[in-house]
Amino acid sequence: MKKFDKDRLVLGLAGPVLALVVAFLLTSVVLVLSGLSAFEPYQLMIEQVEFTDVQVLILNQTGIYYLAALAVAVGFRMNLFNIGVDGQYRLAVMLAAVVGASVDLPGPLHILLIVLTAMFVGAMWAGIAGILKTTRGVSEVVSTIMLNAIATSLIAWMILPANLGEQVAGSNELTTGEIPESGWFPGLELDGGTIYGFTFVAFALGIVYWFVLNRTRFGFDLRATGASQSAAQASGVDAKKMVLTAMLISGAVAGLAGMPMLLGQTHTYSLSFPTGVGFTAITIALLGRNNPVGIFFAALLIAFLDKTAEGLGIAGYPREIALIMQGLIVISVVVSYELVRQYGLRRQQQKVGEELAAQARKNKEVAAA
Repeated sequence: MKKFDKDRLVLGLAGPVLALVVAFLLTSVVLVLSGLSAFEPYQLMIEQVEFTDVQVLILNQTGIYYLAALAVAVGFRMNLFNIGVDGQYRLAVMLAAVVGASVDLPGPLHILLIVLTAMFVGAMWAGIAGILKTTRGVSEVVSTIMLNAIATSLIAWMILPANLGEQVAGSNELTTGEIPESGWFPGLELDGGTIYGFTFVAFALGIVYWFVLNRTRFGFDLRATGASQSAAQASGVDAKKMVLTAMLISGAVAGLAGMPMLLGQTHTYSLSFPTGVGFTAITIALLGRNNPVGIFFAALLIAFLDKTAEGLGIAGYPREIALIMQGLIVISVVVSYELVRQYGLRRQQQKVGEELAAQARKNKEVAAA
């Protein structure tokens, strides 16, 4: 491997590793200041991974986070900050559940209809932000935040029994009705539970993401536009079209984030469906540096923190330790990446200086000869 490639590899790994080390150290400081052990909580969390049911929970959660983080990463590669993944995911899974519960088709067609509905809804909701950005110059950060709030209110209205929802007998819970068994996605049965079948689809999409971005003309145009819209436009790429397309793809992938749980466990949508997935996905995409392999390990780490936090409460430790650690990871990622970026720039400048000095010495030797 060339020295340049080694330097790039080292710098690429330095950011996530530094962020995690700083996050764990800061969490330990918080624990000590709270009068708790600085290391026992980590030991308790690691010990829980020995149980098969916890392993299944972690893997299933990883698949959900992985899809949401891929949606965020698509936007990041275009220099777009899609904060609306959470709203896109929730609105998509709700309407997909409504469609799935209202029809009865042969298995593969039923599942396909639900998945396509989720992708369409997610893409259309993200597309609103894309259209506002390309036609009016509205920041996608502002528009997606507003769309999240609108999606929350819209879901609360649509799930009312007078509209698209129904009330569960004997309780106040509202759902969209149960999807027939033909719309269930089969999973992998283990002693500790069932791994959602759509979890494996999620990981396969990571391969598709890598191939499209790194081995196709569309992926090159997308990355070029994200690096510099003016330069991409000068080379014949329609920058506005790429922005809108990236938002549509990001929304479509976000719509899939609810499919593992909907098709593999709940088979219906209710207001108890997980929220905040899209915001957690931002952390994962940043920590994974928009790389599908990096995103996988980042999603696995966050899922580990989520699912092992239960054992902390049993042992007398606050479950919020996991949340504190996630927040510190976000801060550490931002700071460490900036430090690594500045170090990389200095290294690059140093190399250029060394090459110029070497060339000058060579020219003098030639002239003296």
